[in-house]
Amino acid sequence: MQQPQRVNSTVIDPKYQNRIMHEGTMVKIDACDIYYKDLNCLLRAVIQSNGIEKIELYNVCGQRYLGTDLGTDLGTNIQIDIHGTPGNDLAAFMSGPKVRVYGNAQDASGNTMNEGEIVIHGHAGDLTGHSMRGGKIFVRDYVGYRVGIHMKQYQRKVPTIVIGETAGDFLAEYMAGGIILILGLSLKECEKCRARFVGTGMHGGVIYERGEILEPVEGTKTLPVGKRDMRIIEGLVKEYCSHFGCDPEQILSGKFKKILPLSKRPYEKLYSH
Repeated sequence: MQQPQRVNSTVIDPKYQNRIMHEGTMVKIDACDIYYKDLNCLLRAVIQSNGIEKIELYNVCGQRYLGTDLGTDLGTNIQIDIHGTPGNDLAAFMSGPKVRVYGNAQDASGNTMNEGEIVIHGHAGDLTGHSMRGGKIFVRDYVGYRVGIHMKQYQRKVPTIVIGETAGDFLAEYMAGGIILILGLSLKECEKCRARFVGTGMHGGVIYERGEILEPVEGTKTLPVGKRDMRIIEGLVKEYCSHFGCDPEQILSGKFKKILPLSKRPYEKLYSH
């Protein structure tokens, strides 16, 4: 009878013992064809091992909920590198870890995320940062629809999304707080992002755009950025470039604008009370 494998003090299901390679404080896992529930159980079991600082997942293909809820009870300081395409709700409810995706990500990455960092070396799907409450998401390329929907902030927690290229419709829909920075690096001179309904229902937070590439809805206003804004933008651009190997000076040579809501209660006239 095959005996369970131990990664330090944690028992691992024996059917996955050939999928794990332990190298000091790092663990490599071959995720090929592992059902998403099993992969998440395996991931959490490895994180519970003593002294593990980094996990590398290979051959990921659509497995959902990777990194969900990490940091609330375990894995606060761990780094997870994902090679492949993770499925929906990557790092949902996450509170602390760092997740690197070397590929594209599907929908709802960072859903209701509290803290931590997600870096996507590709593009991300719809609902990225849905109801995000803290932490940062960096996407090298473009994102889908309804990115940043219901983002909110509380005290010192300021959720932040940085988008290297463009976004789909309903960017920052019902946004209540936080920061979205969209750089439009794939656009030609004078070309605009095709996103419609930008800022629909927006009642907090700020969208920074490089150039005038967005056409926000009524109920928002577009203003020049100030010195405080530029300090925030410069810091985020430098972080973006550190992740993806770009030249921050070239990006910062563009002109930036900010989009703000006109009201904290955009639908006040629709209420009966």
